[in-house]
Parts: sequence; C-alpha cells; structure tokens
Amino acid sequence: MKRISTILILLLLSFGAWAQNSTLTSYGFRLGLTATPTVGWIKPEQGKTNGVALGFSYGLIGDFNFAPNYSFSTALTITSVNGKSSEVNVMPYNGTSSTTNPVAYDLKYKFQYIEIPLTVKLKTLKTDGTRWYGQFGLSNGFNISAKQDAVRNGTQVGDNQNISDWRKFYRAGLIIGGGGEFDVSGNTSILAGLTFNNGFTNIATDGSRNVKNHYLALNFGVFF
Repeated sequence: MKRISTILILLLLSFGAWAQNSTLTSYGFRLGLTATPTVGWIKPEQGKTNGVALGFSYGLIGDFNFAPNYSFSTALTITSVNGKSSEVNVMPYNGTSSTTNPVAYDLKYKFQYIEIPLTVKLKTLKTDGTRWYGQFGLSNGFNISAKQDAVRNGTQVGDNQNISDWRKFYRAGLIIGGGGEFDVSGNTSILAGLTFNNGFTNIATDGSRNVKNHYLALNFGVFF
C-alpha cells in the first residue's frame, strides 16, 4: 500500500509539472498541502445511527485552472471516516453467537481511505487578495484500513477488530462545499472551507446489510 501511495503522489506531481508548462492550461496549476479534521457518521438501513466520531484527513491538493473563475480540483489524501451505529446480525461477531434470534450490536467504525476527489470549483473574482468558491464533484475512496469496536448486551465482543474481509474496497460519494482562498505573499495562499461528503455506496459485504458512511470536513490548506 505504501508503494501505491508513492506512485500516486509521483503521478500527481508529474501531472502538475506538465500542466504548468502546457499551453492547454494557460491559467495555471496550483499544488498545495491540506490537513483537515472530519466528523463522520454511519447510516445503516438495518439499524440506526448512534452518534458521530472525529477523524482526520491529510495530503496533497491540486487546482487545474482552465478559466479565470473555474478550476478542476483534485487531491491525494489519507482520510479517516469514523462513526457509530446500532445494528443487528453483524459479521464477524454474529458467527460466534449461539442464538438464531436477531442480535443487536453497538458498533464504532474506524475506516481509513486513500481518497482522490474529482471536483469543479466555481470562484468569484479576487478582491483585496480574497476570493470565495463553491465546489461540487465525486469522491473516490480506496480502503486501506477497516477496524471496529463492538458491544453486545453490554459486553465488548470486538476491540479494534480487523473487519477487512467484511468491507468494500471502493467507496464513492458526492462532494459539495465552499470556502475562501486568502493570499499571504507571492503565490502562497491559505484555503479554508467546509465540505459535505455524502457516501452513496454500500461499505459492508456481509449478507443483506446496507451501510453507508458520510462526513463533514473542515478544510484547511496552503497553496504554493
């Protein structure tokens, strides 16, 4: 997985170098770093949401400006999407239960993804070094870690349990958000905003369960 991350980073940097010299992108390419806290929650069809959980996202961000006020925006981040739920008949714990009746579990999901969003930014004209933007697009997540805590009838049956065999590798979501960019000096600017990432693919593979995860991100970044 480290090798995959290294290859993806090199591809993004190489594409950025090409974009800066390409006549097709005369409006420029910007590369930066991001560090973002997240607030995640779980929405199961066979159960209920049982609270939110904090996570974190960090990595590279890039804007390909194809017009004065429009950008194709992407990133390469490691993103945690956590959350809590109450569900029934959950694998792998349900396989150890001696009863055939539905068994309820209080769960805490702890998922980590390599995320490559594909979005469009609509920007205002710059005024006094500040411009505002709206953002919309598709989130692409590739799971690299899936762990879970589980409690049944007040007894903990899973403590940081590895559930990689019961999770989907790919997660897709819709991204909508907005924020501002604030010039600091030269080409350097600070980004701050808020993003809602609405997962629409099932993250569970066991049986008839349908579980989706979502998160809010308080975006912070620096463009160079």
